[in-house]
Amino acid sequence: MAARGAAAVARIGGSMRRQLIMPVVAAGAALTAGAGLTVWVVSDGPEREKGVQAGATAPLGRAAGAVAARPPLDTAALRRSVRAYAATRPGEAGVMATDLRTGRAFGENESGRFVSASIMKVDILTGLLMQRQQRRRSLSARERDLAGQMIRESDNNAADALYAMSGDRSGIGRSNKLIGLTQTTPFRSSWGSSLTSPADQVRLLTTLASPGSPLGAAGRGYVLGLMGSVIREQAWGVSAAARPGERVALKNGWTPVHEQGHGWSVNSIGRITGPDHDFLVAVCSRENPTMESGVDTVEHVADLVVSAMRR
Repeated sequence: MAARGAAAVARIGGSMRRQLIMPVVAAGAALTAGAGLTVWVVSDGPEREKGVQAGATAPLGRAAGAVAARPPLDTAALRRSVRAYAATRPGEAGVMATDLRTGRAFGENESGRFVSASIMKVDILTGLLMQRQQRRRSLSARERDLAGQMIRESDNNAADALYAMSGDRSGIGRSNKLIGLTQTTPFRSSWGSSLTSPADQVRLLTTLASPGSPLGAAGRGYVLGLMGSVIREQAWGVSAAARPGERVALKNGWTPVHEQGHGWSVNSIGRITGPDHDFLVAVCSRENPTMESGVDTVEHVADLVVSAMRR
């Protein structure tokens, strides 16, 4: 509901350090979007300090999960529902979701290009870890401290430092090729202006969730642990699709670009793990008149899609 979006904005307020996003116009067809439903808050406090694995060790893949057979997902009906809801909303959005346990997947405007804002921070850390892995090196204490600030608190100064350490656009671009990201364009210096798609964000999440990933188990668990322990004020987004008892790892991104006439970009990516499901979900939105509107959009679309995939 709209109240959740308003609450998320109120919690974040002006306390977060924001990075000025350079003017970028995302291209491609898009879907308009809407209001968040279920309230779910990732644990904070002591759990945040030590980092929650957020289902990093949960069984993956269709063979690993003993899940009762389900009828095929009615993607046509779900697409109609998403589009009908989208028609009532300002702004535009795209969504991609997959369930690693059942093999179900759904996308609507999943290849649309969106300004990444702070969801790019997951890509930055993943790329840096892959670079260190290739050199048989671990992150330094300083790099780990910066990584924690960047993911848990969405600190932009920490992201600036790690983006530079990873080789900026060219370094992350090389890492993205290794993990099959074909719709993500890192932006020079201003990482938040990078373009990406929901489909690519689910590919990135798959890199973090799959044992067959080019990134080793320690690196995968580390990133998901940070995503599973974001500060409470930033626990909105795809977590709206989670049910009680399920584990959530997420990263959100939000930035105003209305100075160029394009409103707010608000995005959320994450993993929702439960006894019968292991969802990877990415919802991106743009041209939202306010951040609150964007949060509502992301949360409602995530909940709508994941709820249908549970049946």
